[in-house]
Amino acid sequence: MTIANLLFRNARLIDGTGAPSRTADVAISDDRISAVGNALDIKALEVIDAQGLVLAPGFIDAHTHDDRIVLVDPAMSSKSSQGVTTVVTGNCGISIAPVKIKKRPPAPLDLIGQEPDAFFESFTDYFQTVEANPPAVNVVAQVGHSSLRVMAMQNLDRPATASEIDTMCTALRKALEEGAAGLSTGLEYPTAIAAPTDEVTSLATVTAEFHGFHSTHMRDEGQGIMDSLAETVHIGKTARIPVIISHHKCAGLPNHGQSLNTLPFIENAQIQQPVALDCYPYVASSTVLDAVRVSKASKTVVSWSTPLPEQAGKDLVDIAKDLSLDLEETIKTLQPAGAIYFNMDEDDVRRILSFRTTMIGSDGLPHDKFPHPRLWGTFPRVLGHYSRDIGLFSLEEAVRKMTSLTATTFGIKDRGVIAEGNFADLVLFDADAIIDSATFANPAKPAAGIAQVFVNGARVWHNGASTGVRPGRGLRRQSLTPLHFTN
Repeated sequence: MTIANLLFRNARLIDGTGAPSRTADVAISDDRISAVGNALDIKALEVIDAQGLVLAPGFIDAHTHDDRIVLVDPAMSSKSSQGVTTVVTGNCGISIAPVKIKKRPPAPLDLIGQEPDAFFESFTDYFQTVEANPPAVNVVAQVGHSSLRVMAMQNLDRPATASEIDTMCTALRKALEEGAAGLSTGLEYPTAIAAPTDEVTSLATVTAEFHGFHSTHMRDEGQGIMDSLAETVHIGKTARIPVIISHHKCAGLPNHGQSLNTLPFIENAQIQQPVALDCYPYVASSTVLDAVRVSKASKTVVSWSTPLPEQAGKDLVDIAKDLSLDLEETIKTLQPAGAIYFNMDEDDVRRILSFRTTMIGSDGLPHDKFPHPRLWGTFPRVLGHYSRDIGLFSLEEAVRKMTSLTATTFGIKDRGVIAEGNFADLVLFDADAIIDSATFANPAKPAAGIAQVFVNGARVWHNGASTGVRPGRGLRRQSLTPLHFTN
């Protein structure tokens, strides 16, 4: 008789597909799930009596900026503590490779690293570093459009020339050959806002050759959101590539309620071509500090400032009073800096979260001195607050949005569903107790209700703390399921 490494008994199994939960046993052998069933006749080196706790697939964070933190803080407690076992990095046009610079990177690349040596010239170098110093989570990496522009162009406030586009396409093709999974854009940022649609389409077309995807922080998430959605869909259709709308939101006080228009548009587009989206469960966003975003928010909190680090965590209005400056001068004085913007409406957040094809992504910024609580609280907040307490959707549907839906969208093979033969990425949690503990006042606090977390069959979180075990892997494009444009 084969002896399993680990056997869960009497778990409330939520398998990730959206199917109703059921009581079951699950066996793990090495890094895979070896059996799923009732009263399994299996011997194991360790047996866990789940006693009704939920056993679910490890959560996949659809939208992160964890490119560098997986190397400098490989325990990844901010994610393991939530049940996250795989992170998708390189979002919003910001990737850690391929970037070769000799000075401080421009915003928003400085959100993941403020020194040139924080970046890698190639994805081969990056993945080799991940493999030599593995984190506690698996990593899927994208190529950032802004990173390509920084690498190929001297001046970013204009469209790329034909020669520069060729340079970017060559670098992108090499990055995809080395294991990057897709292309991301951040067309709202200064590094890419001057890029015309055709520039992005050229790069997306190269990505499509490798059966990858294009994720996008769209050009406008406010008053121009419908035009931006049309641009996103156009790029996907022209390049024949699946597109993913990053952190879908209706930002800015004048734009509250726009989800009544955006979601039907997305739903209609999905009839014609592959269009996906992700969302985080908060009414505040976070990125670099700038005056335009401040003007459209009801409140702004500074998350970091290089010249005035002591101001992190404070309301921008209060900082202005303390410095005896107006808001405009205060913003200039704090630069470079980041901020949290209270700029969304709860009704929009709920509509977008409950949209059937919305994935869950934290969009956390792990290098911020005073981060948005989404970094530590996103997944338990969806499970506890929005599913259990608000009743926005069932627990099974909540789990589907953070497991199988995400795995299918990104082509993450053999993960996202509890099934025999799949990788043993698992989270054991208490459905009655799970809740986010991180707040805007105390943002770096582990969630309640997460009992144990396993990555590739190894326990990474237990009894409210990291185990120090780091079994995560770099999931190169070659190990993913190729994605195809269908219409």
